[in-house]
Amino acid sequence: MTIVKIDALGISDWETFHDVFSAAFGFPEFYGRNMDAWIDCMTNLDDPTDGMTKVHCEPGSVLVLQLEHAKEFAQRCPEQYAAVVECTASVNWRRIETGEAPVLVLAFHM
Repeated sequence: MTIVKIDALGISDWETFHDVFSAAFGFPEFYGRNMDAWIDCMTNLDDPTDGMTKVHCEPGSVLVLQLEHAKEFAQRCPEQYAAVVECTASVNWRRIETGEAPVLVLAFHM
């Protein structure tokens, strides 16, 4: 299992949200810095040839997105917090619709 820790204390707005995730996952330079682009980058975490991230998990497994300081993040940046939850689900739904297994798990302690 691959775990990527995101320190949400570094997120204060949309700009820093995309900075933190891009740095943690190694998104490509052409990353669009919006949630559609975030979903595109996260959809194939089990396929290193995809080129959308530098972090991967083994095929057939999941990557755990461990959100540190989640309670403070949810209070400070409710829009960005909700986006992480919703878009993680969207990544997995997209895969399920194409017959693939989910690839992304969100973990946090409130």
